[in-house]
Parts: sequence; structure tokens; C-alpha cells
Amino acid sequence: MTSSMHREIREQPEVLDRIMEEEWKTVHSAARALRERGFRLAVLVARGTSDNAAYYAKYLFEVLLGVPTVLASPSTFTLYGAQFDLQDTLVIGVSQSGESKDVLESIRRSRELGAVTLSITNDGNSPLAEAVEHHFLLRAGEEKSVAATKTYTAELLLLYLLVIALRGATEPGEPAVRLPDQVHRVLEANWVDTARYRYAEYMVVVSRGYNLATAKEAALKLMETSYVVAEAFSGADLRHGPVAMIGRDFPVLAIVPPGRARSDMESLFEGLAQRGAELLIIGESENLASSAAASFLVPDSCREELSPILYALPAQMLAHDLAVLKGLNPDSPRGLSKVTETW
Repeated sequence: MTSSMHREIREQPEVLDRIMEEEWKTVHSAARALRERGFRLAVLVARGTSDNAAYYAKYLFEVLLGVPTVLASPSTFTLYGAQFDLQDTLVIGVSQSGESKDVLESIRRSRELGAVTLSITNDGNSPLAEAVEHHFLLRAGEEKSVAATKTYTAELLLLYLLVIALRGATEPGEPAVRLPDQVHRVLEANWVDTARYRYAEYMVVVSRGYNLATAKEAALKLMETSYVVAEAFSGADLRHGPVAMIGRDFPVLAIVPPGRARSDMESLFEGLAQRGAELLIIGESENLASSAAASFLVPDSCREELSPILYALPAQMLAHDLAVLKGLNPDSPRGLSKVTETW
């Protein structure tokens, strides 16, 4: 029986296409209003999978817009009642459900403190959607699996579209328009030699740059669905100490993207191989794939800033497949629900 998670992974090309067809005008209009108002700082508020999308947005805002960007700690509002000067600040709340209480409270307080607020949710009638000045709809349809897949890549695409609209784009552009077809091709490809990991109990996931978000999301999916104890690192941070724990047969999932991060990640991959690590790879290099214990060759390339959308897919597929191999239900991880209420 096919799981909801598997079906929702396969739905992602249609979701991305629908966002560009139906949500671009909303994004473009909001970006125009934000440019006219101006902002010196961006703050993102999110939890879980949406927090990983926020890491991606941090790179977009800082690299493409030159706007300092931080990821908020909702507890500063909800537990400590902190006060900030948020004039000339854009605060973005990202939540699949739009019901996370701490994200909602952070957005409400930010607006009271002078910020311009925007939210991204999969429910246009959610409390978070109604609490802000600008709202983007994920248009992903119902997501039944607890493990978010299609809403994650939808969040990434909307954040990308917002940033290029803030730069003055009047259309999504050819690189984004190509994404649904590229996603189709990725979904037609397969992992090689992953069955051995049904017994894995722990794993390090590593990438760099825009795809640090992918590493974090991959680790989360592995923990949620297959109960693997997974930790994500940037390639730079791994070298600053944690690499000491990696020895022979230690499983490491390396995400080697295109663009500026590729050379450093290839060097790290080779160093880990010399240590005897048990390497899994997501990337475009056949040479690296041939020296990995398990691999996923991404069949199409794109701009580095869009690659997290493509590279998230193999990570989702790996998490789903390992859960099935372990005899677990990827749709219903123990102790979790679709909406997690924290304060």
C-alpha cells in the first residue's frame, strides 16, 4: 500500500507549478509594497521543517539582497517577553498549518513593535494568515503525512520568488519555470544501494551554503520517519571539531550541490572517504557517486540558489524508504501530530 508521504513527494511538480501560476501576482504585489516601505533587516520565525526553510531564506536575503537576516527564537517573546525596536524590519512567519502558537504570538508582537509582517502558510484562513499585512499561500493541498514534504519545497519556492520580486523581477523567470520539469526528472531517478542502512542508528548530514537547509531538513526527516539519530552540520562547522567523531564505517550523508559550495564539499567528501566513513551522497558528480556506499545522482542541474528545491527530494525519498525498510509507518511517526503546539 502506497503511503501518503510517498504520494505527496510525487505531487511536488504540480504544487510548484501551481504556485507560479496562481501566487506570483500576490508575491509581486507584496514585494512592490515592501520596496516602497523599505526595510533594513529581515527576521524569520518558524519551527521544525519551516525553520529549515527559514535557513534557506537567510542565504537568499543576505546573498541576493544584501539584507542582514536572522532566525528568531520565539521563546524570547513567549517566555521572556523581550522588547525590540522593529521599525524598518520585515518579519516573516513560516508555518505549514498557520496554527503554531509561538510563531503566531511572535508575529503579533512584532507587528505591535513596528515591524511589517508577512506569513507563508498552507491555510489562507489560519490565525497566522489573518495576523499579518501580507500572506502567501502554499497551494499544496491537504498534506496528510505528518512528515512535511510538498509544503517544504513550496515554502522554498515562495521565499525564492519573494526575493527575486524584491530585486525587481516582473516574472518568475526561466530558471524557476523549469523547476517542475526538473523535479519530475529527479523523482524518476533512484537511490543506489540504500538497503544496507535499514540497520543505521545514527548519521551525520553535511552540506554548505544554500543547502545547509537541505542538510537540516534531511536530518529532521530521518529522525521523524526512520528514528535515525541524525545531526546536520555545515561543511565548515564539521571541520571545527565534530569531524573528530567520524571514523571507519561512520555513516555520513553528504549533499554536494552545484555552485560555489561544490568545491569545498567535494574536498570534504574526499577527506571523509580517507577516514573510512560510510558515505552516502546526493549530487551531480559520477566520480564521487562511484566512491560512495550509496548515492543519488541528480539528473539535472540548476542555479545554486534553486538547488535546495531539487536536492530536498532525494533526502525525502531516503527518509521514506528507510522507514519502510525498518517496518515503520512514515505517515505517522510515534508521538507526533501534524500540528505541534509549543509556546
